[in-house]
Amino acid sequence: MFFSLKAKKIPVPPFVQEIAAVFQEQGKQAYLVGGAVRDLVRGKAASDWDIATDALTGEVSAMFRHVLPTGIKHGTVTVLYKGRAFEVTTFRTEADYRDGRRPDTVYFTANIEDDLARRDFTMNAIAATLPKGTLVDPFGGRDDIAKRVIRCVGVPEERFSEDGLRPLRALRFAATLGFSLDKTLLDAIASRLDVTARVSWERIHDEFEKIIMSPDPAVALAAMKTTGLLARILPELAACVNVEQKGYHQFDVFTHSVMACAYAAAHNMSQTVRLAALFHDIGKPLCARRDEQGIWTFYNHERESARCTRKLLVRLRFPSAVIDDVVHLIEEHMFNYDESWSAAAVRRFLIRVGEEHLSALFALRAADSFGTAGHAPPPGFLAAFQQKIDLVRAKSSALSLKSLAVNGRDLIALGIPAGRRLGVVLHELLNAVLEDPALNTREKLLEIARNFV
Repeated sequence: MFFSLKAKKIPVPPFVQEIAAVFQEQGKQAYLVGGAVRDLVRGKAASDWDIATDALTGEVSAMFRHVLPTGIKHGTVTVLYKGRAFEVTTFRTEADYRDGRRPDTVYFTANIEDDLARRDFTMNAIAATLPKGTLVDPFGGRDDIAKRVIRCVGVPEERFSEDGLRPLRALRFAATLGFSLDKTLLDAIASRLDVTARVSWERIHDEFEKIIMSPDPAVALAAMKTTGLLARILPELAACVNVEQKGYHQFDVFTHSVMACAYAAAHNMSQTVRLAALFHDIGKPLCARRDEQGIWTFYNHERESARCTRKLLVRLRFPSAVIDDVVHLIEEHMFNYDESWSAAAVRRFLIRVGEEHLSALFALRAADSFGTAGHAPPPGFLAAFQQKIDLVRAKSSALSLKSLAVNGRDLIALGIPAGRRLGVVLHELLNAVLEDPALNTREKLLEIARNFV
């Protein structure tokens, strides 16, 4: 429920009133600003507590016992008060953004209106006096919140020239809040792509990750496509636009991928699955060939997609563990189970995929299915395969080298030297057990191993 446009105040939590009283005692102004005000206006719970003040950083540091100098150059310190962190910034205006992200020049000012004028979007340019919570809204932020629209403060081209990350922030807010994007804002993004190009990949990672983990990443991804951000940030995905597919596919590769990611988000799937859903087919443009009937084919596209995804996620500064898991899912997403699979084939599948990745892989296939046809997978999707897996698990005593009834020391005692040959023998024993689980006893495996000696 939205905060009433007629209301002139927002409720200020007691702990914020307490810290505001410290400013009052020193004769200083204090305003609650940023996301907390936006969320409280929307009738939502707030979590980030940012304060704007006419006090300089040295004065703020003298008021409180625990203060971190997190941005002295830009007039910002972090006050630690009763277990919470408050980012406190002196009223300021800014100029000269040579790196496309941070101002080279900061001018401290005496009033909140000047400070609000430097902010990105009208919904983020509302302040609340402390401790009372009276709203200061010079740019119509409350009205835009009520209309569920994201609009820049002032001229969009100027805002995006100052900070190249703001276009991605706008798209992220659209995906997370369910707001629409003002047309002048969208038009301005394309004219300032060169500024976004100067932003570090670490900062782009932060915004992209929030987009992927939002309730509706498709909104942001579609806007990235129309504004040119996609080609600048994710050229591998942009190459999938208008790459047609045949057979069961109803959409081009780009639309298919975005729909798969949207399905994963709608079903609250993990970050790993969402990333795999978005990028699982980005190798298709490189693998596209027409067969004798003129139909497009994409043989081995999962390998090329995995290779491209690893390169892309490294560029976006994702952690190695996340990258490895996403790439693994993409490499394995093209499995084609049918009832003819033997128990040994299922066991080999489980070893190759890894039981710890099975639920994520099945989730990816469900998202892939949705992106193919545009509707949810049928009831019982992959149920027969899951039943076969459960049956095999119940009867199998070894699905990894660690589960074998013998180990490397046992084989060395037989005369098999440590090293590559020992590893080959262990894998041969595992293959034997996969074919016949009854062989997984110490006596039988040692008997097989003696043949290698």
